[in-house]
Amino acid sequence: MNILKISSQNLYRNKLATLLNIILVAFGVGILTILFLAANQIGNKLEKNAKDIDLVVGAKGSPLQLIMSSIYHIDFPTGNIPAADAYRLMKNPMVKRAVPLALGDNYNGYRIVGTDTTFTGLYGLSLQGGNFWKKDLEVTIGNTVALTAKLHIGDTFFGAHGLTGSSDIHKQHAYVVKGILKPQGNITDNLILTNIGSVYKIHEAPEEEHEHSATESKEINNKQITSILIQYRSPMSVIVFPRMVNQSTNMQAASPAMESARLFSLIGVGVDTLKWFAVLIMGIAALSIFISLYNAMKERKYDLAVMRCLGASKFKLFWLVVLDGLLVTAIGTCLGLLIGHVALELIGSYQESSQARLSGMFIVPQELYLIATGFFTGVLASLIPALQIYKVDIAETLTKAR
Repeated sequence: MNILKISSQNLYRNKLATLLNIILVAFGVGILTILFLAANQIGNKLEKNAKDIDLVVGAKGSPLQLIMSSIYHIDFPTGNIPAADAYRLMKNPMVKRAVPLALGDNYNGYRIVGTDTTFTGLYGLSLQGGNFWKKDLEVTIGNTVALTAKLHIGDTFFGAHGLTGSSDIHKQHAYVVKGILKPQGNITDNLILTNIGSVYKIHEAPEEEHEHSATESKEINNKQITSILIQYRSPMSVIVFPRMVNQSTNMQAASPAMESARLFSLIGVGVDTLKWFAVLIMGIAALSIFISLYNAMKERKYDLAVMRCLGASKFKLFWLVVLDGLLVTAIGTCLGLLIGHVALELIGSYQESSQARLSGMFIVPQELYLIATGFFTGVLASLIPALQIYKVDIAETLTKAR
């Protein structure tokens, strides 16, 4: 006796109820899949991009906005700070490494970041081809920028004012691509890197143009920059340095670790609500499967009694009923996983910011728990109906059927 074939026929006989149960399971699993995939990607992006950055110093305003704009490049800066003050702060004995950033322009949505050679050391950047920038208006671009914008070494392009859009193009100066980075797996894949002198030159009026010094230290004197990425020299700096910046300067210091934790706490409420909503749907699906199987047992008593007469054991019929529940949840779980991946991929394709784009094209470990939960739900929902097998009186059932 092929119980898999019999179980499939039983489900097809009650196809409307079976379809409803599969949809409920798929909907719950799909929501949980999206949440797990999104949380995993967001967590990885936050960790990779903020690695080795202990503090961000910038203009006073929202600390979270400062972190998002300077590390993750998905928000607008809080403003600019005097470059001379920033340069003095970078020379503080408590600072091991300081990376200046000058933001303000973009190319096709990819941010043009003015910085110096310490940026390459902070992120451990390596080249796929060409060289790192050396002079004004030379750029080294991230791998994603090169692929999507179809830029090659030697190509030129014009930057646009602002961090998004291309309505205000700086046509007086063109950038030239000198190098392309290897894929880094972090935010640098989506950045266009140049020196700070290039940012100054682009924004100067024609009559104000002049030659900048080749040394990077002089580039930031008597000007403004956006922020500084700081790496501490010792653990003691964690306590002393941020307080010193916030109390004795016109700048603010923001901790990536603290602000990332606060960001997760802000979005955590909504994520938890959706998780409980998905669990509720899974619970409703389990209840629906239980009711369907329990009612079906009343209709199938005669068939089960006949199968007993033909030699089927109670244990085999028990697993026949359990298999009905398992098939429903297995199909629903697989469909839900597919829906979750496809839905997140579609959501990512409509996201304007390439830096924060989500993808459904990978698998996370939590999906194994979803599969296990789906099977457990099927067994749990079918357990009580399956136990009714042991209460079926063959003689009485066959007599009543006459």
